[in-house]
Amino acid sequence: MAAVGIAGAGYVGLTTAACLAALGHDVLCAEVDESKVARLSRGEVTLAEPDLAPLVRDGLAAGRLRFTPDVRAAGAREFVFACVPTPTGPDGTADLGALEAVLAAIRPAPDTVLVVKSTVPVGTCARIAGTTGIAVVSNPEFLREGHAVHDFRHPDRVVLGGDEHAVDRVAALYADLGAPIVRTGHAGAELGKYASNAFLALKLSYVNLLARLCERTGADIDAVTRTMGLDERIGPHFLRPGPGWGGSCLPKDTRALVASAAGAGVDLTVLRAAIEANDRQYDHVAARIRDAAGGSLDGARIGLFGLAFKAGTGDLRDSPALAVAGRLAAAGATLTGYDPAVTADTGPVQRVDDPVLAAKGARVLVVLTEWPEFARLDWSQLAAVAEGDVVVDMRNVLDPAAVRGSGLRLVRLGRAPGT
Repeated sequence: MAAVGIAGAGYVGLTTAACLAALGHDVLCAEVDESKVARLSRGEVTLAEPDLAPLVRDGLAAGRLRFTPDVRAAGAREFVFACVPTPTGPDGTADLGALEAVLAAIRPAPDTVLVVKSTVPVGTCARIAGTTGIAVVSNPEFLREGHAVHDFRHPDRVVLGGDEHAVDRVAALYADLGAPIVRTGHAGAELGKYASNAFLALKLSYVNLLARLCERTGADIDAVTRTMGLDERIGPHFLRPGPGWGGSCLPKDTRALVASAAGAGVDLTVLRAAIEANDRQYDHVAARIRDAAGGSLDGARIGLFGLAFKAGTGDLRDSPALAVAGRLAAAGATLTGYDPAVTADTGPVQRVDDPVLAAKGARVLVVLTEWPEFARLDWSQLAAVAEGDVVVDMRNVLDPAAVRGSGLRLVRLGRAPGT
């Protein structure tokens, strides 16, 4: 059993803390928000992550997991994991302010291993090691929101970058997972995380452009992506078209990688094009909704189904649904939105707690997040309260027969009108 400190109790930090405690380690998780520390110490978890709350409560009950507002206490352990956000600044570069604050606060002992799970630009961990004189291991996270506990316990790989001795020590923490260990230097681990997320963004931008081509040519995007996905060199994942990609990772990581590469004298033209294509995708989706509304959005009430950036979470950060909503509002539309996991205010969208209220008086109904329960809605009931007769499904999650059987017309992404 190792003594582990965790700096940060967000998605990554809290999941890491709870899962390491479940592996038998003694974990002290530091969080500067004292009210959050009090809630977590009572086993109250507000993050919408399956299995996370019971895992936290199990760790507390077993005495292997504790929470504190004292970052220095967490830093005085054998291992300290930095799990703090690294948002992008206006120029696309990563803001390392939170990480620098952690480093200033923890004052690690000489034999402490600092494990950086935060996504940081190439060269960050080597610089920290050089300036602090302690062992630093880059251990980027690959956790999906809504699947964080599963992804920690069943990882595709554990990436560890640093000197051999420190990497061996950190690898021992994960031994019971039985996952492949990728051992590399600091730069390899840091770039590996950015490269992975950027490649997923590339796939998504590409498939969204293919969906537009299908709409023009009469091809079916599902048939196209199935053809692609059965090729083992490509695979089926991240080939579903949508209103754009967003969330807490892909937008910031792609911009940060472009900025980092430019600083090294490399122009990532393909990735810049993918980012630009994603921005244009929001315009394309807004235009399809405008066409479905009869050519103008001025004064039109639009009912939005889905506000979070993806199903399984209530996270609104860089949500494609809200990016599209902003464009609709700018064109004069009045927006009412329903999302089963969103409780926060959502800018130009009047959020409601009932899908019927989202549909009431709407000229167009629009699916923007791929919640599977939207396919199970009573579309006849929604049709009865809507003003118009068209549904725009920008996630292709609805059953065409059920929607059309309710008397509604269906517009789908990646298909020619009427198909």
